[in-house]
Amino acid sequence: MLTVGFTAILGRAQTPPRAVLVTEKIKDDLYVIIGNGGNVAFLVTDEGVILIDDKYDQDHDAILAQVKAVTNQPVKYVFNTHYHSDHSGGNAKFLSSAEIISHKNSRTNILEHKQSNAEPNMQPARIVFSEETSLFLGGKEVRARYFGRGHTNGDIVIYFPADRVIHTGDLMAGVTPLIDYSGGGSIVEITKTLDGAMAAFDFDTVIPGHGKVTDRAGLKTYRDNVEKMRTEITGLIRAGKTPEEVRIVLAGMYPAAYGSPGSLNVVWSLNGFMTELK
Repeated sequence: MLTVGFTAILGRAQTPPRAVLVTEKIKDDLYVIIGNGGNVAFLVTDEGVILIDDKYDQDHDAILAQVKAVTNQPVKYVFNTHYHSDHSGGNAKFLSSAEIISHKNSRTNILEHKQSNAEPNMQPARIVFSEETSLFLGGKEVRARYFGRGHTNGDIVIYFPADRVIHTGDLMAGVTPLIDYSGGGSIVEITKTLDGAMAAFDFDTVIPGHGKVTDRAGLKTYRDNVEKMRTEITGLIRAGKTPEEVRIVLAGMYPAAYGSPGSLNVVWSLNGFMTELK
């Protein structure tokens, strides 16, 4: 997902501004890099680094600089939480030195150019899975699991069992979800997907795709707010309201996301809501 509220029209190439990246320590071996693009997590082991997402292509060198400020170990693996270019745009530069892993649908979505305003030269993962996989490096484990559709049809949740931390990708991002219907997302399924992750993993800390690191209660609140939003707009749609009337109501709830008719939330999600919730 792109930052909630970012205004763009499909077909226009993204030209995100360069931004200063900042690293925050989550646990003794686990860090998050914040800045433009999605939140990048990295786990340090004595055999290499495991990276979660790689932002835009232009952020490659800055990400490596942040990692090198913590450890001399090289990045060995990169997980893509989903296919959007603010999370997978760095793949092309990492493929020469690291192995990239994603859900099979994320690979397909990149190959089929589902994100029409993506950066050029998007490269998919070479290793994919359908339901669940685990990676072991330096005596540490990282699990990746697919719970179903949500932001896209290829969102995975990353679990660091020793640290009791999950990275949700854009299943949690900002204050309200951006549903990418072109990429197979669903406003109906996203809460079920989040429920599956919360039931499956024993965690205390949540790294969202965008926004501040939070906890299990924060994720539950986010999930419940998605359900409340869906219930409200379902009532509007079934009462015969037009897309513009629905947008105006949503703009009152989430002005940054729906205040402009050209915002990504409107362009990517609104027509899908009208169809899925009728």
